[in-house]
Amino acid sequence: VQLQASGGGLVQAGGSLRLSCAASGRTFSINAMGWFRQAPGKEREFVSGISWSGGRPYYADSVKGRFTISRDNAKNTVYLQMNNLKPEDTAVYYCAASRTGVTFGYDYWGQGTLVTVSS
Repeated sequence: VQLQASGGGLVQAGGSLRLSCAASGRTFSINAMGWFRQAPGKEREFVSGISWSGGRPYYADSVKGRFTISRDNAKNTVYLQMNNLKPEDTAVYYCAASRTGVTFGYDYWGQGTLVTVSS
């Protein structure tokens, strides 16, 4: 499975960005897709995940109410709409795919896209 993420950039606090991640290859093996992020000097953390076959999405507490994950099965693409961005959202965002759970088991990773939120 190959993952290609896009959509990062520089935005002011309070602004919005939408990340996209297109999956290719053995996509039939994917059960869920999600987004992680890694800020400078910090560990990578789970942001959001969604099952490919349905079910509710999952969010980190820090992004609930501001971020929305969605999917387009026909395009094998997952999106992350990020609203009301804060400087602490600044990080490299990684798209990932899991053959098992929605909040665990991610073993395919995209290249990362940088999101910078200025105050």
